[in-house]
Amino acid sequence: MRRRPTDFRRPVRRRVPDALWWALCCVVVLLFIYILTKGTQIESRPSLPKRTYKNDRIMEGLNITEEMLSSDSVTRQLNDQISLAKAFVVIAKESNNLQFAWELSAQIRNSQILLSNAATRRSPLTTRESDSAIRDMALLLYQAQQLHYDSATMIMRFKAKIQALEEQMNSVSEKSSKYGQIAAEEVPKSLYCLGVRLTTEWFKNLSLQKKSKDKRQVEMKIKDKNLYHFCVFSDNIIATSVVVNSTAKTSKNPNMVVFHLVTDEINYAAMKAWFAMNDFRGVTVEVQKYEDFTWLNASYVPVLKQLQDSEIQSYYFSGNSDDGKTPIKFRNPKYLSMLNHLRFYIPEVFPALKKIVFLDDDVVVQKDLSGLFSIDLNGNVNGAVETCMETFHRYHKYLNYSHPLIRAHFDPDACGWAFGMNVFDLVEWRKKNVTGIYHYWQEKNVDRTLWKLGTLPPGLLTFYGLTEPLDPSWHVLGFGYTNVDPQLIERGAVLHFNGNSKPWLKIGIEKYKPIWEKHIDYSHPFLQQCNFH
Repeated sequence: MRRRPTDFRRPVRRRVPDALWWALCCVVVLLFIYILTKGTQIESRPSLPKRTYKNDRIMEGLNITEEMLSSDSVTRQLNDQISLAKAFVVIAKESNNLQFAWELSAQIRNSQILLSNAATRRSPLTTRESDSAIRDMALLLYQAQQLHYDSATMIMRFKAKIQALEEQMNSVSEKSSKYGQIAAEEVPKSLYCLGVRLTTEWFKNLSLQKKSKDKRQVEMKIKDKNLYHFCVFSDNIIATSVVVNSTAKTSKNPNMVVFHLVTDEINYAAMKAWFAMNDFRGVTVEVQKYEDFTWLNASYVPVLKQLQDSEIQSYYFSGNSDDGKTPIKFRNPKYLSMLNHLRFYIPEVFPALKKIVFLDDDVVVQKDLSGLFSIDLNGNVNGAVETCMETFHRYHKYLNYSHPLIRAHFDPDACGWAFGMNVFDLVEWRKKNVTGIYHYWQEKNVDRTLWKLGTLPPGLLTFYGLTEPLDPSWHVLGFGYTNVDPQLIERGAVLHFNGNSKPWLKIGIEKYKPIWEKHIDYSHPFLQQCNFH
């Protein structure tokens, strides 16, 4: 039997499963790739819209678009040209080149119209439609550079403009200060009228003089050390009256209050007449004139000696000695008035007293002041409210610390204090010879190198180390030049109209005038005749 030869071919039955296997593997791989791709898209899909939405919100809030942020955007190029052209318009107008300024303005409007139209239709500008505007604007900007309107020139011009404006502002400020000072020094017609009428009344009305002389008990009270003694040095009748009247109204025991008023020869009769014909709830009032003080002479008082010097008279009264370098406020002759400097001679004016409260004539009293007389000054001479809450109220503000004498004796950061409501221990004053200290510093300042003028700088020197700080509520300042905290006004015992805006002047601060005016009886015949209102 013949054997069948060997068949080396792969059986067809085995070839088919291999093809299916490879096909299945390809399908699986493709399916895996597809699923992976879809999964990535599904994961990324929620975040993309959120990021885009957030960016759109930011762009919209800043009025910025992707087109404007693009470096090759025609919209951005137009905006940059418009900004530069606007600056050139200002320079052209300042250079009186109005024609060129008009051409720039017209081209700015054309460019702005293009941008507006693009924003309205919500599609970016094309190069074709903006090419003409960009080219025309570029030509104008080139002309501006040829006219020296480049950035460096612009900066120089703006600096010059700023400097000119600063000089103009300084000039206006100086004039304002000058005219304000002049207004502050004026004597209102109504006040002058009142002085004349009262003086006339005093000399023609003998019963008024007799009434004043018959008060023998006044002589006893003005020396009684157990009473509350106040002093005012002034030539202003109405202002002094407000001080006395407001003190009387707020005093718990007006019968224990004694006012010592010192004025000058001119206003003496008028002051006597006013306080003789008016009653202040039983307050005792004494009126003197400083011309009667025999000790007040040039050999004893440096200020009177200085007044006799021709150079000082020229400095203060003509103001021609330093080419106007000294501010007008330092040239006010009132600073040389003896009524202003009598505060340094209180022990001589009132030799029988041991303690006294000094009040300026521009204050209003709204609380009982009897508590001031029981304050322990701890061996000091002067009780005052400190004013160093702010830097400019320290010693270096008022004194010349380039002078070796000032630098050697006084701390520049020492706390300043206020004149206007001061408690003086006259026993300690005499013991420490405070008036002699004042004389020493006045003599040293004959050439005005230690301080310019006024009574506060010599007061700071005279009472240095001799001042006891009082509670700030006793004395509130600022009613004549600034706004005052309402809470301070409510708590304050003495309200001080320090500054130029006095309440009896037209330049007084209107919202604070009622505080002062409520202590004036405008129905008084003399006030009506002199048109007080």
